[in-house]
Amino acid sequence: MVLLVGKAGGPEERLVPEAGFDLETIRIQGLNRDALLKNLALPAVLPRALKRGAEIVEAFKPDVVLGVGGYASVPALWTVRRRGIPYVLHEQNVQPGLATRMFATGAATVCVTFPGTRVKAVRTAVTGLPLREGFSRRSARVPPQTLLVTGGSQGARRLNQAVWSALDGLLSRFREVIHLTGRQGVVEAARFARPGYRPYEFNPDVADLLREADLVVSRAGVSTLAEITAVGLPAILVPGSFGGGHQEANARSLVDAGAAVMILDRELTGERLLAELDQLDGDRLRSLADGSAKLGRHDAARLVVGFLREAAR
Repeated sequence: MVLLVGKAGGPEERLVPEAGFDLETIRIQGLNRDALLKNLALPAVLPRALKRGAEIVEAFKPDVVLGVGGYASVPALWTVRRRGIPYVLHEQNVQPGLATRMFATGAATVCVTFPGTRVKAVRTAVTGLPLREGFSRRSARVPPQTLLVTGGSQGARRLNQAVWSALDGLLSRFREVIHLTGRQGVVEAARFARPGYRPYEFNPDVADLLREADLVVSRAGVSTLAEITAVGLPAILVPGSFGGGHQEANARSLVDAGAAVMILDRELTGERLLAELDQLDGDRLRSLADGSAKLGRHDAARLVVGFLREAAR
């Protein structure tokens, strides 16, 4: 049996049952580093969340537990560690989150997405991030013909504005520009409609889009980076400055591996984007694609499950 535990009111309340899994939820909020006043409710929320986490663990009686980071995992892991139940952690970001740092020392294994993650643990293992099927390795065309721009599932206003201000230049350099704008960019994107420009509010078929793309301009959320490297595409990364700077740490790990170049969010303009693109000649693009492919993992789920089975024994 498998039980998933998530945040009450989160998207998991819809997605997990749709996928056919059982779900229990906990009312909890995380530590907000960007708006400290929002943390005033934590002293009232946390005790109830810990009690709820204990109730879930006691009722389900797991043989082994997987914590995937984030504040929603804390209440259950708190009880799991106190009861001596074996557990494995998976840390998505290069810069470990607070939940991982709290529980790493008691974990049988801490699985990480990219090399360079440092955490105090009995054992760490680079597994990559488990992905949906469809992210197959391919060779991008050089010179690139299709550019994919994505700000993640919510979009990124600054990235959108840079694309729109440089759109004429982008379409003179690429046959097609695919642009995931997020909901906040839908209305404005319609104003820029022209041949070769394909804006989407959201597209769940990211694997299909990556099969079309030759180069990616993206935020640096770990899921997006895992997908890009699984396909082996070169990228220009524009990490978000929120959340304690974890996206910049993610992006730097790819830059250091020779898989991407980076533009800081505060430095991004349409002109800077075009200038960065013009520096990517054929040799540089092939080198970035090679570095990306070396980071990409397709066996992450199998590896994580293997560590869970080992811990359970």
